[in-house]
Amino acid sequence: MTKRVFSGMRPTGKLHLGHLAGALGNWVRLQEEYECFYMVADWHAFMSEYEDPRAMAENSHEMIRDFLAAGIDPDRSVIFVQSQVPEHLELAMLFSCITPLGWVERCPTYKEQLREIAGRDLTTYGFLGYPILQAADIALYKASAVPVGVDQLPHLELTREIIRRFNSLYKSDVFPEPKPLMTKTTKLLGLDNRKMSKSYGNFISLSDTPEDIVKKVSSMITDPERIKLKDKGHPDICSVFGYFLTFGDDRFKDEVRAWCEGATVGCTECKKRLAEILIDNLAPIRQKREKLSRSDIEGVMRQGAIRARKAASETMDEVKRVISLAI
Repeated sequence: MTKRVFSGMRPTGKLHLGHLAGALGNWVRLQEEYECFYMVADWHAFMSEYEDPRAMAENSHEMIRDFLAAGIDPDRSVIFVQSQVPEHLELAMLFSCITPLGWVERCPTYKEQLREIAGRDLTTYGFLGYPILQAADIALYKASAVPVGVDQLPHLELTREIIRRFNSLYKSDVFPEPKPLMTKTTKLLGLDNRKMSKSYGNFISLSDTPEDIVKKVSSMITDPERIKLKDKGHPDICSVFGYFLTFGDDRFKDEVRAWCEGATVGCTECKKRLAEILIDNLAPIRQKREKLSRSDIEGVMRQGAIRARKAASETMDEVKRVISLAI
């Protein structure tokens, strides 16, 4: 049996270079080895956007456009929207019945989200329970592996605990315990030197025009110790250099380090050259995005929902037999 990978992203805004260098780029590579289920996690987005969810539908369409433009192949991977597969909520309800409250309350990413997302009331039953829904998302497709960064490991371990509890309670082997596939973390900071985040708006998106990219790169904060051209720089503390490391070729990286440490090229010129590299990197994605029509996106959504529901309904039939519900 082909091993399955599951992952998802919340449609709370535009995808950016951090996604491309991290999760999204990794998803494209995983298609070569696994049967992949890639989800637009709109129920998860609703948990934080419930006061004003009007942008979610359009964000979902644009996220799928970015998936396709970046190289996710709908013939090899199942691309779908979470809310179009009702079995997610069904299994989440079941998991919420068997998950001790203390397991959810100790989740560190829950506390981090409460700190990061300001101006919204997230002290809700739904938001507290989003790790349970996430466990249901993964288990529903019997994923054997989940691509995660280090900060997401506690979430995945909670999923594994819930699955172990289910299998133990009902003396079954319905769900495999998913293993982590560690995603390479990037050193990309946001344009303002803070953590790159959709909530901060400090990023270059995959849909940005060349003019947008030039403007945004020119605003980036560089080495704070390099005030004048003759001042020697410290590339390892400069966020601009982190972008060269991620998107430039190896030869060019050494050249940029020499410019900075030798004070032969100023920060303004350095950012101009970075903008050219980023424009070149994003050109194929931008061209693919422009060719995708609304009907193309909706067709991918429909076919993805059909394929995802088939797998999800088979799992739920098995679950209901195990827990003795009528099917």
